[in-house]
Amino acid sequence: MGVEASNSRRLWELGKSTERMGIDRRRFIGTTMAAGIGLGAGVRACPVPRGRAAAVQTGRSPDIVVVGAGTFGLWTALHLQRLGARVTVIDAYGPANSRSTSGGETRGVRTSYGDREHGLHWTRWAGQAIERWTEWDELGRDRLLPRVFFTTGDLIMREETSQYIEQTRAQWDTVGTPYELLTADEIEYRWPWIRFDNLGIALYEPAAGVVRARRALESVAQVFEDEGGTIQIGRASIGVRDGRSLQSVTVEGGDSLRGDITLFACGPWFPKEFPSLMANRIRISIGHVFYFALPPGDTRFAFPNMPSYGVPGCTGWPALPPDHRGFRVRTGGRPGDDPDTSDRWIPPESHERPRQVLERHFPDLVGAAINETRACHYESSVTRNFIIDHHPDLDNVWLLGGGSAEAFKFGPVLGEYIAKRVLDMDDEPELAEGFALTDEEFGARGR
Repeated sequence: MGVEASNSRRLWELGKSTERMGIDRRRFIGTTMAAGIGLGAGVRACPVPRGRAAAVQTGRSPDIVVVGAGTFGLWTALHLQRLGARVTVIDAYGPANSRSTSGGETRGVRTSYGDREHGLHWTRWAGQAIERWTEWDELGRDRLLPRVFFTTGDLIMREETSQYIEQTRAQWDTVGTPYELLTADEIEYRWPWIRFDNLGIALYEPAAGVVRARRALESVAQVFEDEGGTIQIGRASIGVRDGRSLQSVTVEGGDSLRGDITLFACGPWFPKEFPSLMANRIRISIGHVFYFALPPGDTRFAFPNMPSYGVPGCTGWPALPPDHRGFRVRTGGRPGDDPDTSDRWIPPESHERPRQVLERHFPDLVGAAINETRACHYESSVTRNFIIDHHPDLDNVWLLGGGSAEAFKFGPVLGEYIAKRVLDMDDEPELAEGFALTDEEFGARGR
């Protein structure tokens, strides 16, 4: 349930004091929560400490080929392997590459989905994902994996309430997600360098955070290979068919890969790989992300002193250690292009919008230099939900995608769910309909 700022300031200050004393707030919260809250059952998307065998099934293990080493592909491959399958992942460029949707520097993890028909389900999953990202870091220390998740909290600011705000609060209340309803005075007290004129409402989700995306996917790939999986570089496509069964995928250059089951997790490449099936079911866009330099010695806009934020037309977050890319601002983008040949830079004529955001909401960063920009492809489905379904003509082929600019945060949970469905171990059958590949296409009913 939501709590008023006046009732929560002391708790917030206590958390901040642990950071000033050098205590890792994530570990502190994790330890205290563990005393009273169980993490639940199920296969965890976390590194298995060396020497511990992954869970296996009895009988013959299926051979599975996963085409695509992004969020959908790698997390699913890891879970399939831990459930006993023999898995090979193939990707044209490799995990966390600069052309992939999942290969950006950072991605936010929040649970505010009041603007989605399936928002309640996503809110639950996003909350579970936050737990899984925290576990991944905790167990990853044994394998010397880099820390990837940072609990920043997330601050949504608007001039007035809206259906999105009210529905988000209703979903949080239903799920039990902690949040705070903040006043302008409270924001001024906590983060005096943030400005929002005519603020009407602000929601703060303290458990939200940011993931170092590229490092996270590299870590998943490392764990997958350490535990026996195979990753191959190559461009794969539909190969030999036998009726409604796919016998193999063809690898550019003449080789082939055989599997009992094949999963295509192609992201923005879906329209190229399956033009007749997916060209009008997936819409491609390019998001624009800027990382602005911080003033020397100024830590206000860096973790842990600044939350991630959402203002009209823009999302962003503080600079994260140890990369220190800069203060992140995302402002729209441009229509998509061929993901193999598109330029992944942002032209100067698109630099004005993020600078307007700084002027309006973070005036102390006006004039800051741009450290880096990122332009990555997003692929959205007609329903704005994920696609997790069989190929309509091939019974042993699955299509995984439609990330709709949100899939990355769900990776640890999404991979487990998909793996169980593929291996006929689904324990949430009521969700399948929402992830179906529908007949509806973009252009229909004004979409």
